[in-house]
Amino acid sequence: MQVDGNNILEVYNTVNKIAQSLRIKPRPVILECITFRMRGHEEASGTKYVPQELLDTWGKKDPVRNYEHFLIDEGIINISDIDHIRSTIKEEIDRGLDITFAEALPQSTTEKELAGLFAPFSNVEVKPKGEARSDRRFLDAITDAMQIAMRKHKNLVIMGQDIAEYGGVFKATAGFVEEFGHGRVRNTPICESAIIGAGLGLSINGYKAIVEMQFADFVTCGFNQIINNLAKTHYRWGQNVDVVVRMPTGAAVGAGPFHSQSNEAWFFHTPGLKVVYPAFPSQAKGQLLAAIEDPNPVMFFEHKALYRSVTESIYDDYYTTEIGKAIVRNQGDDITIVTYGLGVHWAIEALKNNPEISADLIDLNTLLPWDKKCVIESVKRTGKCIVMHEDCITGGIGAEIAAVVSDECFAFLDAPVKRIGSLDTPVPMSEELEWNFLPKKRFNEALVELWRF
Repeated sequence: MQVDGNNILEVYNTVNKIAQSLRIKPRPVILECITFRMRGHEEASGTKYVPQELLDTWGKKDPVRNYEHFLIDEGIINISDIDHIRSTIKEEIDRGLDITFAEALPQSTTEKELAGLFAPFSNVEVKPKGEARSDRRFLDAITDAMQIAMRKHKNLVIMGQDIAEYGGVFKATAGFVEEFGHGRVRNTPICESAIIGAGLGLSINGYKAIVEMQFADFVTCGFNQIINNLAKTHYRWGQNVDVVVRMPTGAAVGAGPFHSQSNEAWFFHTPGLKVVYPAFPSQAKGQLLAAIEDPNPVMFFEHKALYRSVTESIYDDYYTTEIGKAIVRNQGDDITIVTYGLGVHWAIEALKNNPEISADLIDLNTLLPWDKKCVIESVKRTGKCIVMHEDCITGGIGAEIAAVVSDECFAFLDAPVKRIGSLDTPVPMSEELEWNFLPKKRFNEALVELWRF
């Protein structure tokens, strides 16, 4: 429907009519109100770029002035009433300004600012009640976590493209709609920005939300919602943001440049987000359940190549693992290896192939916040450090870790800090080219080189 947006009565009557109709027959309605902006986008821009005759034409359609004339013509108000209304409004504005300008400038401390970044959360591990365990693939662990959480939290809603009857492109939610219904397992349009925004809206209204990006690459369409809304809402207003964004990520599956990117570094740079990236099924389940409990926004990365290739015996019951705590997968004396995701498995394989190398293998598990204490303590003991990630080398998370190690462990280092990542190119389509792009081989060579240094 289209109306004259400068005619107050026409707008009011049209909206009222639509509202009454929707209460009887709910449906989407687009209402276009035709109007004109008489001022610049902001005060500094002005209106010099607008033809004066256009301003003159629309100036005659001023909705407030025309409504005043209408009320006067109808005998509802007179000039003195208008003057009184205007003066009352001006007095109210002036009082507000006086109160505001009388306030002292805000004072704060670094500790206070950092403390306001996240909503309070008891980030402690919850042990399973039973001892029963089952062999579960990485993908199964993700499914288990969501299913248990859906049963525990009746206010939890999962949203994503084709996640209901189809079960999602990776079948992570297969069978969910039959158990929990369409109200809680919601197919969405291909509009990542709308899905993430809906998750925030649910959180504000007391719900929990899991939002699935069909592939992590597609999150670009919802980037603004994450960076400027999810990440900043608690710091700005003290409002919790109980949203988990699931991110099937990574290469090594021959999926080409638009379905294989490692984009965790984009979010690593953004205060207000938590970034989780497990490497094994047990951590995937415990970390996802912890992320769902957390009232803060969590970017949850799941490597696609691990979905059906890694199996582990994990607890059947509900349990959580601590967000922000690294895991030492192997202990040694010569070198500290710092990595995450698929890189953990590459590092385990490299150590098996080079049994003479004694290394601490640190699985970061959480990237934001990352376990600086664990890494620093290890490097001070071993004297050597190599950081490896699947992401492109330039601007990757490894650069930050390497910088911190160099700064805080300089006196303990016996060799330069090594940093290994993928090539600074898009992910190739060919699987042969893809393995040249990925850093697995270069990591093996650099590990041996550092050990011999």
